[in-house]
Amino acid sequence: QLQLAESGGGLVQPGGSLRLSCAASGGTLDLYAIGWFRLASGKEREGVSSIASARLSDGRTYYADSVKGRFTISRDNVKNMVYLQMNSLEPEDTAVYYCAAGRVAALNSKPYEYWGQGTQVNVSS
Repeated sequence: QLQLAESGGGLVQPGGSLRLSCAASGGTLDLYAIGWFRLASGKEREGVSSIASARLSDGRTYYADSVKGRFTISRDNVKNMVYLQMNSLEPEDTAVYYCAAGRVAALNSKPYEYWGQGTQVNVSS
């Protein structure tokens, strides 16, 4: 069974950058659409970005309006990893970030079958 593990979270000042990683075991990530979601205290889970499978679909990427132009999702199929590069971070980006794998790229959680445990991102001065 596919298992996902996020890493790369931490504390960063506003305007800073972080790169989150999503590693997989028990399966090949390029057969799945991958989504990044976040859950901030007192808020609903938000879809941040997703990337379709290039092997089974078109590899297209999607971004929430709140992160468009600041975040970039990418794959390294050799390493079986997916990344979320986050630039120009704002305090509003503070949340636990999760990666998820499913059959269809989307910014809602419904298509995703497998989820990681999350990594905390704190943006604060």
